[in-house]
Amino acid sequence: MLKTVTFTLMHFCIAFGVAYALTGSIAVGGLVAAVEPLCNSVGFYFHEKIWKRFEKAGTPAREIPKHAWLHHHA
Repeated sequence: MLKTVTFTLMHFCIAFGVAYALTGSIAVGGLVAAVEPLCNSVGFYFHEKIWKRFEKAGTPAREIPKHAWLHHHA
């Protein structure tokens, strides 16, 4: 979650800088900087969750030692 927060802060600064450079307006820069990174960060959070599922599905299952059969019935 810390990665998402730091990404959001960085993105906020970049979005403000770009919007301000394009419009010359602090109000528009602030509005764009507040809305766009927030939406992008929510998307990033779910993107990471989806990728973790794909990564998890790609890892082969570990073989259970024969002496541990009692603990792995499920």
